[in-house]
Amino acid sequence: MARLQSKPSTPTWFAIIKLLRWDKPEGRLILMIPALWAIVLAAQGKPSLGLLTIIITGSLATSAAGCVVNDLWDRNIDPQVQRTQKRPLADRSLTIRVGLAVAFIAFACAFGLSRFLNPLSFGLCVAAVPVIICYPLAKRVFPVPQLVLAIAWGFSVLISWSAAVGNLSMGAWLLWAATVLWTLGFDTIYAMPDRPDDRRLGINSSALFFGNYAEAAIAFFLVGTVVCLGVLGYSLNLHFGYWTSLGLSTYLWWRQIYRLRRKNLIPSAYGQLFRQNVWIGLLLLVGMITGSLLR
Repeated sequence: MARLQSKPSTPTWFAIIKLLRWDKPEGRLILMIPALWAIVLAAQGKPSLGLLTIIITGSLATSAAGCVVNDLWDRNIDPQVQRTQKRPLADRSLTIRVGLAVAFIAFACAFGLSRFLNPLSFGLCVAAVPVIICYPLAKRVFPVPQLVLAIAWGFSVLISWSAAVGNLSMGAWLLWAATVLWTLGFDTIYAMPDRPDDRRLGINSSALFFGNYAEAAIAFFLVGTVVCLGVLGYSLNLHFGYWTSLGLSTYLWWRQIYRLRRKNLIPSAYGQLFRQNVWIGLLLLVGMITGSLLR
């Protein structure tokens, strides 16, 4: 009789890459982008190469740590959700011990990089850690856990801005507000296809909280983002290049809202809209660079 062949297991190194989400760069970029916005605007378009390197590598380490912490908390929930059931801790490709070790290394890398920053930025890095760790728990007890995620995202702005100039001016807080609102918008989009599973499992999300008004809530968040970015550009006296990028971004967000209003979108459409926000963020980054250098 022919010998039955077992399905080959995932190599450990590749499972760790999946655990860190490095096989899906969109999520890493979308955290890095607000940090780059902040350092570019605070440094008037001319951040130092050394600080830029610290911010980029630090955002990678921090997002990696956040992904691992999330998967450790959700290792028994993720197998019951179609989108997440193949994550390494969910399908048992990796053990809890390995997950804890990877999280420790990622946090250690982030800590080591934060020591190169000034005291204010270092303190903000420390303050961000409990928010990162508690976000997965928020899904169990808080009706809008995306707000916790948005606040965690906002720390990237405050850390980067203060690292560049040593303080937090009004511009930093305007950019923080824009980032929080933008994150609430795109992460609510991201959560929408998971609503049936989240409802069944008793997991909270902004997509469930707003219910039939989810599309309106997303529109509110994105309009708020545009307003904050507009006030920011005016207060910093940014060049026309910034306003061009903001105008194009506003149009693209309007297209997203219009598309969301259509009923019976297939689940993959929400992922496409989420990924479009990466490109919108990069478009705004280009505008911030030109707007700062040419003013």
